[in-house]
This record gives sequence, structure tokens and C-alpha cells, in this order.
Amino acid sequence: QAHIVESGGGLVQPGGSLTLSCAVSEVTLENSMTGWFRQVPGKEREGVACTSGPSTPPWYQDSVAGRFAISTGTANNTVVLKMDNLLPEDTGVYYCATGLYRFYCSGRVTMYDSWGQGAQVTVSS
Repeated sequence: QAHIVESGGGLVQPGGSLTLSCAVSEVTLENSMTGWFRQVPGKEREGVACTSGPSTPPWYQDSVAGRFAISTGTANNTVVLKMDNLLPEDTGVYYCATGLYRFYCSGRVTMYDSWGQGAQVTVSS
């Protein structure tokens, strides 16, 4: 299983931007599905975005499409989630996860088997 560490969370005002990074070790990410999820107290964890290599279209939850962008980081085995025009409803703990398949993207929690510890994102004025 992968060892995953997220970084880059914090407090930002509505309309602001944040970038989350996901560093993965023990497995190679090339063409493997890597996703970002978020969770707020009392609600189920939900998929936000997924990437599975350059030949697979990324997947985004409808509420973040056009505002968030997932990409491979400049460092090896990293995935970055750039979040623009943040809204208060984007608040939550964001988790990075690696999935069971290659060349495929999904926001379904059950398709992922390794998870990071999470990074808090708070959007508030």
C-alpha cells in the first residue's frame, strides 16, 4: 500500500485560492488513479477530483468543475490540487488517496485503498 502525505491546507477567505499537495511513496503513480476527497463532520466522504495519467481525462465533482484543477506535481510521485474561487461550502478535511486501477478515474471512495491523514481547508471571512 502507498504511504500518502497531504500538505497545503489552511484558512482562506471566500474567493481565494489554495493549493494542496499529495506526496506518495511505496507505489508509482504513473497512470494510476489518484484522487482528492473531502469530508465534513456528519457527512460522508465525497470525491472531489481524480487523475490517472495524461492519457485519461480527469474527473471532477460538478460543484468544483471549473474552479479546481488536479495535476501531477513537479516532484516525482506528487499530485497537486489547485483550488480557485473557493466557497464556504468547500470547507472540510481534504484527503488524498490512491486507487485500485490504472487509466481510469472515479470519485467513488470504494475504489481507493490507500489514504493520507487529511488536510484541513477552511473557507471563511
